[in-house]
Amino acid sequence: MGRFLCVVVLLQMGGLAAGEGFDGYLRRGGERLFPIGFYDVPQDEAGLREMAGAGVNLVRCHSLEELDRAGAAGMQGVVPLPLDKGATEGLREEVEKLAGHPALAVWEGPDEVVWNFTAFSGLYRTLGVHKESGAWWKQTREAVAYAEQRAAEVMPNMRAAVGMLREMDGGAHPVWVNEAEKSDVGYVRQYLEFVDITGCDIYPVKAEKSNPARIGSSVERWKEAGRGKPVWMVLQAFSWDELGEYYGAKETAYPTFGESRLMAYDAIAHGARGILYWGGRFAKSVEFRQSLYALTAELAALQPFLRAGDVPGVGVGLVEMPEDGGGKRVACAARKNGEEWVIILVNEDDEAHMGVVVVGLGGLEGRTLHELYGEKAVTVSGGEVVTRMMPRTVQVLCTSKAYEARRNGRAFGD
Repeated sequence: MGRFLCVVVLLQMGGLAAGEGFDGYLRRGGERLFPIGFYDVPQDEAGLREMAGAGVNLVRCHSLEELDRAGAAGMQGVVPLPLDKGATEGLREEVEKLAGHPALAVWEGPDEVVWNFTAFSGLYRTLGVHKESGAWWKQTREAVAYAEQRAAEVMPNMRAAVGMLREMDGGAHPVWVNEAEKSDVGYVRQYLEFVDITGCDIYPVKAEKSNPARIGSSVERWKEAGRGKPVWMVLQAFSWDELGEYYGAKETAYPTFGESRLMAYDAIAHGARGILYWGGRFAKSVEFRQSLYALTAELAALQPFLRAGDVPGVGVGLVEMPEDGGGKRVACAARKNGEEWVIILVNEDDEAHMGVVVVGLGGLEGRTLHELYGEKAVTVSGGEVVTRMMPRTVQVLCTSKAYEARRNGRAFGD
């Protein structure tokens, strides 16, 4: 059984250069897949099978045993490595042990590596590195000096570690580094040349405040920060109160199904090439996990569209009421699979839009678009369709209802 994922890698500078041909998607048996992942691997086989059956195709693995279990369930593995420690003998042994495993898809670098030596609140609250809270954002002399010192250690270590990694596995597996939403661009770009995938985690649903529509702007930030490299987004699979007293949350507030759906499609509409969920191991609610599985099953049913590029020329505009101002936003993405189309619309605003106009649909003239998981149907006329959207909602319009994957959990939190 051959490796699941191959990328074309330039082996320059001792095997250091990132894979020019890597597009951010997984490969399995010659098929391209949009990554739908979880950070936690269920310990029982029934839970593992349920996860795979819900369309999840990527899990974070820490051992040969976990890679074996993921592969047996039909999923692939992303393996975290301490690249910030350098090209150590321990790293060499770990890579030698895992590199040839058929379920291995991606190497993961140190999580939030830049955030952890710049803006991480623990530098002040638990490690005593800075004398005041928010020192990085104030750009105090102490905070800047500490960041420069750590970067001078971490960046050469990562470069050496990735160089060894490329040499050992022949560039067969891409390297992904996940950052915090607001990690510093300058330091990120110091390692950008020798990694393949960038992106960030963002968990915006809290009891006191919730803004799931932030996801799209975060994708745009990381597309720019990453100079066009594929962006993977890590989304919320927990309630903040479950993480402990450190984070100060006392009230349980899971994302509703509608909020989780909004976050996922907002990421996709803005060009994210993969979605993973963090925090599932903390979540106590079975019903919440089922709501995420309902969503991953929905996304998996759209795989033929999610792994396709955007159809050029399709756009969206708003015909607003006279009293409404500008600055409103509905995100749009159009994808094709043969003769079938999907139009993804995300109202990122907290107000309704009664005139959402999708243009550039001349190739669909006279055809009807059906709302997946809804009752709406609109016919393309004059190369456009017009629809209405309630605040912070998603509409997935498709030429066929066959791409629905209904599963229990869609009513969670409504």
